[in-house]
Amino acid sequence: MESEKQGSIGNDNRENISNQTVETLFYHLFRIRIFEETVADKYAEQQMRCPTHFSIGQEAIAVGVCHALKKEDQVFSAHRAHAHYLAKQGDMKALLAEFYGKEAGCAGGRGGSMHLLDQSVGFLGSVPIVGSTIPIAVGTAFGNKLKKMANIITTVFFGEAATEEGVFYESINFAVLHQLPVLFICEDNALSVKTKYSDRRSAKSSIIKIVEGFGIQCYESNGQDCLKTHQLINTIVSEMRTQPQPIFVYLSTERYLEHCGPKREKNKSDAYFYGEADPIYLMRKNIPADKLKDMERQIIAEVNEAFLFAESTAFPRSSDLTLNLYREASDA
Repeated sequence: MESEKQGSIGNDNRENISNQTVETLFYHLFRIRIFEETVADKYAEQQMRCPTHFSIGQEAIAVGVCHALKKEDQVFSAHRAHAHYLAKQGDMKALLAEFYGKEAGCAGGRGGSMHLLDQSVGFLGSVPIVGSTIPIAVGTAFGNKLKKMANIITTVFFGEAATEEGVFYESINFAVLHQLPVLFICEDNALSVKTKYSDRRSAKSSIIKIVEGFGIQCYESNGQDCLKTHQLINTIVSEMRTQPQPIFVYLSTERYLEHCGPKREKNKSDAYFYGEADPIYLMRKNIPADKLKDMERQIIAEVNEAFLFAESTAFPRSSDLTLNLYREASDA
C-alpha cells in the first residue's frame, strides 16, 4: 500500500503546483459549496421535490480527482453525487432543473438529485442504490477495452459502506483479472447514515488490507486536502494511461450536513465555511482577498441564473411520462 502523509495545506505541500492551478481548484471547490449552500437554503420552499444528499464537506475529493481527469474520461457516482457532477463540468442549469423535476433537467426531470447524467463531459451517471455503480463502471471499462479504447480512465466514487456489499469485491476481482483502468475512489466520511464505522466493523478490520488481498495497488490519503489529492490522482492517472490497471484510493473526509436533507450537523464558522478542518477554509489562505470576492460574485451570479432557469422552465408533458421506460421495438 502507498500512503500519503496527512499534513496541513500550505506552501510546503504545493510541490509543482502553479498559482493558477491552486486558484482553479479553489474556484471549483467554492463553486460547489456556494451552489449546495444555496440549494440547502431554498430547499424549504418545497419546490425541489426530491431527496437531496449534499456533498458539503466532501468537495475536495470530487475536485481533486475530477480535475486530474480528461473530458473523455468517464465518471460514475452514487447517491451523494452533486459535487462529482459539477467537478466533472456537468451543466449546472441542467442539474438544478433536475432537482425541480423539469424537462430541461439532466435526466429529463424524472430522476431527481440522485440520478444525474451529462454524457457530453463523461459523467455517465449516478444511482442511489449503494454499490450499484461499481460493477457498471467496471463493465464500462471492460467494454472500452474490447473497443480498443484503453486510454480512457473510468472512475467510480462510493462511500466506505459500499465496500460492505459483495458486488464491490466481485468488481475489484474482475477489474484485476482483466487489468482494467478503473479508478476506485472510496470516500470515507466514517458514517453509514448515522452508524459509525466502529459500530459496523471490528477495530482490527482494514478496508485497504482486505482490498489489497485481490492484488490491486492501493493508496490512502487525506481527502480534506484538495491539493494533495489532486497531486496524488495526477500521478496515478498518468501511470494508468501508460500501464492500464485498476487502482483503489481510500480518502478520509467529513460530511457537514445530515445523511439526507439540508439539516446541518456541524455549525458554520462564517457564511460558507465550517471551521479549520474544512477543506475550503484550509485552501482559502492561498487565495488573495480581492480574488476571493471576485470569485464569490461570479459564482453567486451563476447560481442565481441557474435557479431562475430551473424555476421558469417547463415541466415534462404528461403525454411523455411513459417515454424511455422500455426500448421501442424496431420496425425491421
